[in-house]
Amino acid sequence: MAKRRKVTNLLGLAVLSAVVHRPMHPYEMAAALRGWNKERDMGIKWGSLYTVVGNLAKHGLIEEAGSTREGRRPERTVYRITEAGREELVDWTRELLGVPHAEFPRFRAGLSVMAALAPDDVIGLLTDRLATLGEEITELRELHEREIADVPRLFLIETEYDLAMLKAEAAWIGSLLEELTEGAFPGLREWRAFHETGEIPPGLEELAEKKITGI
Repeated sequence: MAKRRKVTNLLGLAVLSAVVHRPMHPYEMAAALRGWNKERDMGIKWGSLYTVVGNLAKHGLIEEAGSTREGRRPERTVYRITEAGREELVDWTRELLGVPHAEFPRFRAGLSVMAALAPDDVIGLLTDRLATLGEEITELRELHEREIADVPRLFLIETEYDLAMLKAEAAWIGSLLEELTEGAFPGLREWRAFHETGEIPPGLEELAEKKITGI
């Protein structure tokens, strides 16, 4: 079960993963996280970096370790991880790896209301999505093959996961498209008739009402 954390933004976890490497000021943290492609891993919003750093310090997960000045630039506060921060980094990582968490991808949301579109529209859209997925798979595979020559697999494992998920989605969409184009998808005729006539088939209307009333 996921625990209630003092800092819940995944950017907080990313910052802890940076300062466990060495003490850094926020600008260095951002440079490190960009260099390590953490934007892709955690959906980082850079505008909240200083707020997150402040919250981590407030809760004793990082602490000031001094300041630096380069030329005429303002002084920058350098932060280091605390023992509590190390424990939080480990515990948070354990939770992310070991505890399933309900996620709501946009694609899943679209599938849940797919009936609002005519079958032929869905076929066209899924065909376009499948082509885009193919491009992303090729691009990511080439990137992975370039990096694996210099970077240990341990630090590219999330890219392997991305590739596996993209391939799985592409395979599933391909199977769905085959059912739709060959007419094997259950209820396809009724779905098509609804968009041609505007009338909901009686069986589906009864099912919808039953779900609404619970009777």
